[in-house]
Amino acid sequence: MDGLRQAVLAFKDELTALRRDFHMHPELGFQEFRTAEVVEEYLQGIGLETGRAAGTGVVAVLEGQDPDGPVLLLRADMDALPITEEQSCSYKSRNPGVMHACGHDAHLAMLLVVAKLLTGMRNRIKGKIKFVFQPNEEIAGAEKMIEEGVLKNPKVDAAMGMHIWTPLPSGTFGIKVGAVTSSMEVFTVTIHGQGGHTGYPESAADPVLAAAAVVQGIQQVQTRRISAMKPTVIMFGRIQGGSKSNIIPDEVVLEGTIRYLYSISPEDPDHPLRWFTETAASISKAYGCSCTVDSHHENDAVVNDASMVRLAGRAAAETAGSSRVTEHATMACEDFAAFAARVPSVFTFLGTASETAGSTYPHHNPRFAIDEETLPAGVEFLLRSALQYFSAEA
Repeated sequence: MDGLRQAVLAFKDELTALRRDFHMHPELGFQEFRTAEVVEEYLQGIGLETGRAAGTGVVAVLEGQDPDGPVLLLRADMDALPITEEQSCSYKSRNPGVMHACGHDAHLAMLLVVAKLLTGMRNRIKGKIKFVFQPNEEIAGAEKMIEEGVLKNPKVDAAMGMHIWTPLPSGTFGIKVGAVTSSMEVFTVTIHGQGGHTGYPESAADPVLAAAAVVQGIQQVQTRRISAMKPTVIMFGRIQGGSKSNIIPDEVVLEGTIRYLYSISPEDPDHPLRWFTETAASISKAYGCSCTVDSHHENDAVVNDASMVRLAGRAAAETAGSSRVTEHATMACEDFAAFAARVPSVFTFLGTASETAGSTYPHHNPRFAIDEETLPAGVEFLLRSALQYFSAEA
């Protein structure tokens, strides 16, 4: 066992305790008040000065040996989700209706221990490391921190992020060049009809029937309008309409997301939102209705830089063995994209799926769990990545 791994394993109990504490006290985006205080106290306790950004975001800078060297940003997200936990563990959420159902509690714990270990390795850091604990990853917290100057003073040269990941087996790493998470549009479709009596529907223009046809028909956009070489997923997550069983309503509202694993200009005629809007309108018209589509762009794709992937790939292989490093991408979104769009970056997935640990439920599920045995691997990977970054820069 090499010295770095031994150093990490010495903190295994502390790492687990931190993760469980964060898990017991989840907080929603931009409301991570207790979380931020715990993070600040820990960082200050290891000798780092802390600052705030985006309200509950915490930033600390570790000064290495060379004041003129490059600056590497390491980021962990802080927010939990509005989900009632269904796990029965001793460290179950104590905040009703709020749960760390995505693994951000693990990210927090791992980066704190990484910060502690790296403070003892200043002589190996030929530059600076900026530790960023980011609020509200679920809805663009990264952009808010960037607006408030997190990439400046000192100016960041590269960034790394990691996500613990139940789609991958415990202890494996997923990493690849290019897009690794999806871009996303959030849409609301309002289908306008003419209300009436369910006893004589011929006198109405039924938006319920039109809505059903839109949900079904819009699926052809993914296979008939967009190349199969451009992964695109259109999902409806909410349908609302009507007030009583015997009344045909005037309108029905559909909400959902369009996700795509590639970059495309909003003005491009092949943008999936354009095909979506045209298809929804033509189907609605065929049923004697009309529709309006409102949308907003919520996230860009995280695009990994090739040189940063090579560096992180070496660190992952040294941590887990080359046979446990694979290429991976997902249609989920991740606002680390805001960092990756501005500086060379790499975002890596750390597998945590284990039948033994009961950690095979998907993210955002009320029974979501992680395999805590993977936490030291995450710390070791981040340590090796950071040290290799400065070695490469030397």
